[in-house]
Amino acid sequence: MKLDAIDRKILEILQIDGEQQVAQIANQVGLSQTPCWRRIQRLKEAGVITRNVMLVDPHKVNVGVTVFVSVRTSTHSQAWFEHFKATVQAIPEVVEFYRMSGDIDYLLRVVVPDIAAYDTVYKRLTADTQLFDVSSSFAMEEIKFTTALPLNYAN
Repeated sequence: MKLDAIDRKILEILQIDGEQQVAQIANQVGLSQTPCWRRIQRLKEAGVITRNVMLVDPHKVNVGVTVFVSVRTSTHSQAWFEHFKATVQAIPEVVEFYRMSGDIDYLLRVVVPDIAAYDTVYKRLTADTQLFDVSSSFAMEEIKFTTALPLNYAN
């Protein structure tokens, strides 16, 4: 799907505040309400907009500690991966999970209230999974966090 400047502006606005009314968005991008609504629907139908969510302050729900977990494995079979993936997906504290290139096989972002809670997550992660190395790094300070994607690369 080709995105023009108005589509990108709509996406920029929605990434900042997904609750804005169509009339507000239309006014900001120089369209009337109906064409703006149609563009938003087209972006949804094309899968550019995948879902609407609310962001929750992690400190207000007592998961203010972020841990980045690097995992290395000596096993790379599909069966092992499916088991590991199911294990990770069953742990709600794991909020991001990536397969990596380079020295690390997988990278996880975990949110917990404290080190003791992370230890419980660690034990769940390693209990029934053959891992070569697990390395955990605790974030000391969040300097930048955004869910907004850069749109200057969009076609």
